[in-house]
Amino acid sequence: MKAIDLQNTSLSHGSVNVLDHVYLSVELGEMLYLVGKSGEGKSTFIKTLIGDIPLLGERAEVLGYDLLSLDRLERSSLRRKIGVIFQDFQLLTDRSVEGNLDFVLTATGWKAESSKVQRMEEVLAQVGLEGKQKDMPHRLSGGEQQRLSVARALLNKPSLVLADEPTGQLDPESSEEILKLLVEIHQNGTAMIISTHDYLTIDRFPARVVRCAGGALTDLGGILFESPNKGQAGYSSKQPEAQSADFLSDPTPGD
Repeated sequence: MKAIDLQNTSLSHGSVNVLDHVYLSVELGEMLYLVGKSGEGKSTFIKTLIGDIPLLGERAEVLGYDLLSLDRLERSSLRRKIGVIFQDFQLLTDRSVEGNLDFVLTATGWKAESSKVQRMEEVLAQVGLEGKQKDMPHRLSGGEQQRLSVARALLNKPSLVLADEPTGQLDPESSEEILKLLVEIHQNGTAMIISTHDYLTIDRFPARVVRCAGGALTDLGGILFESPNKGQAGYSSKQPEAQSADFLSDPTPGD
């Protein structure tokens, strides 16, 4: 089984065709970046992978689930195996840190209070938010709010994490911390897709790159950008001819 297996699929948003003839294979435990300018379909692609937007094609499987024939119960089951991290955090502002986590655990079928408390403590420790259980989201920094979003995504021990512009609203220092955390999660065996506009992220934390542009999804393999920190580790892989980083430089947040 693969984490993602798309063969000749087409993705639409309403009446608008966003991506055509999509071929993508992602192994379990693999990490890749999804890049492209705003409006090119990155967010639509991520929503499709969790079953929120239907698609057409020859084959479309995520963690063994057939997206072409996904029913309501299968979609709920799939969502429990995928962790999603949003740019705008999407926290429940009227609930504490533990209230946000408990809401997800209850909604996904956890019943024993002792098990829920133990799991909440585990994920908070994993993201560095020990002792913050009673804090309200507005008392947390932007970086801490995103750490809580990551903790929420990890509650059900997902096989795949989808991070949609996870550093889009963070300062550089917090962005670095969140990306290090995501890389650690990946290194522990979780498949990871990170949507980003920031090519320096790819330079510092290299992985496979897939680009959304012009209605197509293009696998660029590994790209080596010149690191602003000379002498640090780079990334060596096949690079498309005459490929530049310009297509990644788009300061506008969003899809």
